[in-house]
Amino acid sequence: MIALENGWKDPAMSEQLKHETAEERNAELVIESLLTEDGVKVSSRESAEGLSSRGYGVSENGELMLTFYEALYLRGKEILEIRDGKTGEKLSFQDILKHFKSTDENAWVKYLIYRDLRSRGYVVREGFGLGIDFRLYKRGEYGEETARYMIFGIQEGQPVTLEELARAQMNVQSLKKKLVLAVVNRRGEVVYYSLSQLTLK
Repeated sequence: MIALENGWKDPAMSEQLKHETAEERNAELVIESLLTEDGVKVSSRESAEGLSSRGYGVSENGELMLTFYEALYLRGKEILEIRDGKTGEKLSFQDILKHFKSTDENAWVKYLIYRDLRSRGYVVREGFGLGIDFRLYKRGEYGEETARYMIFGIQEGQPVTLEELARAQMNVQSLKKKLVLAVVNRRGEVVYYSLSQLTLK
């Protein structure tokens, strides 16, 4: 069986709730990037290294490939300027979201969860399937420790079977991690539940 505990909080979350990191608040230079089929590419080596050190994207040959939700978050913060890789046209937040939705029906839910967790000071990395949308690192632990929490995201009213949750929970437990269910309600707010395995005697 699986037990849900409402209002999940990391013990250190009170410190994490101090909004975005200083680097994001003080970002003065707008980073240029290009929209591709696979994500958003940052070609400037300096910008790529700066973003990578803060837990964004995947480095490839001195360039950085951002997921669509990372790009949306940075675009919303006005840290990133995104142009169409084919036309060179400057793209808006809505343009990127539309492209993201064409590749992932849960695009908006993933973005809302990603934005909420990042705004709490966490480093958020891509999940690995089986319903695990994100891996979560506390500030200062990314690059030093493995992720402690795995995030399973759903939208309020979206059906999820117990089998799906149990499979995700077993997978996460086998990795000695904690599973957190992130539910996006109709107002776009995110509520977190910790999941634990119950053993009946």
